[in-house]
Amino acid sequence: MSTPLTDTKNILGLQLPTDPRWVNLAEISLEEILTDHAYCEQKAATSCISLIQRYSDKDKLVRELAPIVTEEWGHFRLVLQELDKRKLRLGKQRKDEYVNALMNFQKKGGHPEEVLLDRLLIFALIEARSCERFKRLSEGLDDEYLRNFYRRFMESEAGHYRLFIELADTYVDKDKVRKRWEEWLAFEADLMLRLEVRGDRMH
Repeated sequence: MSTPLTDTKNILGLQLPTDPRWVNLAEISLEEILTDHAYCEQKAATSCISLIQRYSDKDKLVRELAPIVTEEWGHFRLVLQELDKRKLRLGKQRKDEYVNALMNFQKKGGHPEEVLLDRLLIFALIEARSCERFKRLSEGLDDEYLRNFYRRFMESEAGHYRLFIELADTYVDKDKVRKRWEEWLAFEADLMLRLEVRGDRMH
């Protein structure tokens, strides 16, 4: 039995749900949305590798993110298989306006703790929005197989979101984490209002 979207919104903390039109646009742009999804999974894996390399002195971070690298790369392969099965082509990687805008909001050149906090929270936010988008697809697509396909992704991404928040709590004072997380959520909600609703992109 599916969880109501409002419950998922509360769990994830997102302030603005995805525009309902997005699922319909995605369904008529299946090759493009699967291509974009594949690259999102690929970038998630490489981003975790970058975090491990930069913060190799943080044992919990390294131990917790190492299996995520494997999982995200496995997701990339699953999406490739889906493209192949449907005789669709993996297209070119596009400019990710959503992620680029989030990266511009990060604190740069500040205290190392603030830099680490923002790095972890941006990943938490991307995973949260991905989870919400996967939930939309799992409930709104006409293709039953794809609905189930995206429900599995939704469940996985929710766990990743929580992990990045937990890692932030491990290395930074929890009050600072909560305050900055609220700032991130407010920024992301405003960003979602400003971005065009397009069916060829996951974010």
